[in-house]
Amino acid sequence: MALFLKRASLASVAAGFLVLLYSAAGSGAAAQDKTQSSVQLQPSLSVFNEETPSNALIPAPQAPASLADLVAAEPEAASETSEDINCLAGAIYFEAGNEPLDGQLAVGRVIVNRTRSGRFPASYCGVVYQPSQFSFVRGHHMPAIRTESRKWQNALAIAHIAHDNRWKSSAEGALYFHAARLGSRWQDKVRVAQIENHIFYR
Repeated sequence: MALFLKRASLASVAAGFLVLLYSAAGSGAAAQDKTQSSVQLQPSLSVFNEETPSNALIPAPQAPASLADLVAAEPEAASETSEDINCLAGAIYFEAGNEPLDGQLAVGRVIVNRTRSGRFPASYCGVVYQPSQFSFVRGHHMPAIRTESRKWQNALAIAHIAHDNRWKSSAEGALYFHAARLGSRWQDKVRVAQIENHIFYR
């Protein structure tokens, strides 16, 4: 009888040990699953922590709606403006300073076109001071310019725009122009356009 009780007691202890063993194994697996879940979530959470690029919300620059907008956006003339640009701006100032901006641009583009044609001097100053080309030139000099005036600032802005070809002229391709009051002087040239008080040819 005593032997039987002893065996029963040992069986009970063994069964309890097995229960504890399986319970511990289950707790360890659950903890491991939680750890893995936590690790797996980290990459998705890091997406929200990535910094947005500094230029992500900056809109693309808008193209100017008009030549007037382009002129207005041109920075004020700097003292280091090149002599060649000053020659181009001077011709615009004296030949078309009282014309609309499109007329000023057309005059500027004539000078630019001449420098690239191979038929005239290769610099703006060379074109402007070429003998018998521009009536405002006197003895290889320009008259005094009121450099503080809006008229001069506009002429400088148009000179830069014409030089960079940033706006299409209504008289694109022209190499010659004269005052409209003189009528159609050049029958041997192709008339391109009339803009206010000037007629343009190529």
